Amino acid sequence: MTSTPMHWKLVVDTHDPHTQADFWAAALHYQVEDHSPLIGKLLDLGAIPPELVIDHHGRRAWRDAAAVRHPDEPFDPESGTGLGRRILFNRVPESEKKIVKNRLHIDLHGPAGQRDKEVERLTALGANIFRHVKEPAGEWVVMTDPEGNEFCVH
Repeated sequence: MTSTPMHWKLVVDTHDPHTQADFWAAALHYQVEDHSPLIGKLLDLGAIPPELVIDHHGRRAWRDAAAVRHPDEPFDPESGTGLGRRILFNRVPESEKKIVKNRLHIDLHGPAGQRDKEVERLTALGANIFRHVKEPAGEWVVMTDPEGNEFCVH
């Protein structure tokens, strides 16, 4: 019997979902999801209070959530929600300051031989270099995003 692969999305707890979404969209060459059509519709219907919404980059956005999606994946034009590879960023009160190592992280693999160039690009976007790793199994750079979450650049 063949199983259908599971649909999934990565959800990241964060202090500032919009800063994180902007960073990761730029880092991955993804797109920040535009939920403003759905938000406008829900506001017009009185289904949500205005306190749930902020203005971000000139459009309505959820105050406590943002998402990025792969640019080639399908999305629902009515809600702006990606239907494929995506990362969600949800504001949670306990994410004010990261104090422990990630239990899950993203490995980025840019073009062959371009790791240092990618590290420079990511640093310009707001990432920091945490350490350079060189072992028999390979070489990579551990970086942190604007909220201190670790990721690796190979």
